[in-house]
Amino acid sequence: MPVRIVDRTAEPGTTSRALAVQARTLELYRQVGIADAVVGQGVRVPALNLWVEGKRAARVPLQRLGEGMSPYPFPLVHPQDAHERLLIERLDAAGVRVERRTELLALAQEDARVRATLGRPDGSEEICEFLYLAGCDGASSTVREELGIGFPGGTYEGLFYVADVEASGPAMDGELHIDIEDADFALLFPLRGEGRARLVGNVFDVPGRDEGGLTFDDVRGRAIEHLKLDVRDVNWFSTYKVHHRVAHSFRDRRVFLLGDAAHIHSPAGGQGMNTGIGDAVNLAWKLAAVLNGSAAVGLLDTYESERVGFARRLVATTDRVFTIVTKQGLLAQFVRTVIAPFLVPLAFRLPSLRQFLFRTVSQIGIEYRESSLSEGRAGAVRGGDRLPWVGIAPGGDNFTPLTSLAWQVHIYGEARAEATELCATLGLPLYGFAWRPEMEQAGLQAEALYLVRPDGYVAFADPRADPRRLQRYLEERELFGCGRGT
Repeated sequence: MPVRIVDRTAEPGTTSRALAVQARTLELYRQVGIADAVVGQGVRVPALNLWVEGKRAARVPLQRLGEGMSPYPFPLVHPQDAHERLLIERLDAAGVRVERRTELLALAQEDARVRATLGRPDGSEEICEFLYLAGCDGASSTVREELGIGFPGGTYEGLFYVADVEASGPAMDGELHIDIEDADFALLFPLRGEGRARLVGNVFDVPGRDEGGLTFDDVRGRAIEHLKLDVRDVNWFSTYKVHHRVAHSFRDRRVFLLGDAAHIHSPAGGQGMNTGIGDAVNLAWKLAAVLNGSAAVGLLDTYESERVGFARRLVATTDRVFTIVTKQGLLAQFVRTVIAPFLVPLAFRLPSLRQFLFRTVSQIGIEYRESSLSEGRAGAVRGGDRLPWVGIAPGGDNFTPLTSLAWQVHIYGEARAEATELCATLGLPLYGFAWRPEMEQAGLQAEALYLVRPDGYVAFADPRADPRRLQRYLEERELFGCGRGT
């Protein structure tokens, strides 16, 4: 099925604020064969350092933070502009060319089509029709405006900056550093290349800070001095406001909103780019299933219901964290400079809390248990949960079959003959894994049946592995041609 991608910019981005690539994104990228390239181009962050009053107050190892929970247990820095170039290369290899200097001017929906008016590079207009349209056009989304969908929320007070620098000093050691002061903070992220880093901070107590035209010299401030940086060159500098908004809805009939067009929030936790990628993956496999006839059109109803709830929770969570980090006053200063350096390392030493933090920040904890696609429970795994990762020696794991991007059944232990026969009849791949103690530790149940979606989430879990229950599940949701016309 042909697809067109239009972008009003003349070329891919060369700067970006988004940096973090979370484990869940890498798991999804592994399914399409680009995880190794992203990891190879990125920087693994071995530790987090907290600085107070010019001294390193705490250091927390991160390299094996999610060990046993994901094939990617580490934080990764890979700037969005480099990320975008890699994706464009892969699109080109797949025969899809991004149409530059082409923008959506207007859209209108009909019963079976979306009519779009495109502005072309030569100034002419093109009217074309599509079965579906996805608006991935940012916070000032034309698609969202054309649909008349509200975008409630607000803007945080204050101004923030981002800078790519070449520097030296004790903080230029390939690790993540955060300097937290009264109302002045700076984050330093390592980048590829000797002596390169990304600085992010707030513009505090700078004359004319709200008037624009600031330079890096205006924001060097105490925080950067406290990190003891010797900045030789500034390759890029920009200031920006931080917003928090979620669209009233993510869909209007045949048109969908994704990424910043649907939700924007503070950069706390490095969630923004990853959440937009998660939106795209969630919608892409569902569109593919509907277009190739393996699922009824009602499958598309689950996109908004699964993603909007997570977006609202994310905005609320990052709002609380961002408020704490940027709040002024003696109590806030005491929490940041005294309590945080003590509690943060302690929290990472407690296995249960460390696992919770990794599940939350890495996004492997995102679940769709309330989705109409989700049903059943086997062991600790419920329909709607991400399939738990289990490493299988030597060098294998239970995520390998997910590279097929297909619905599939997993059984950990011995499979019942009836279940095997049903899967064969439906053309539904069944993967059996010899039982191992690690599987129980991951929450899986021996000899249970797990129906796994193309995006690696468990749709249906049955502790009895009853093929009749699997058949009924598929019929009720009109998957694989089951239940149609009855």
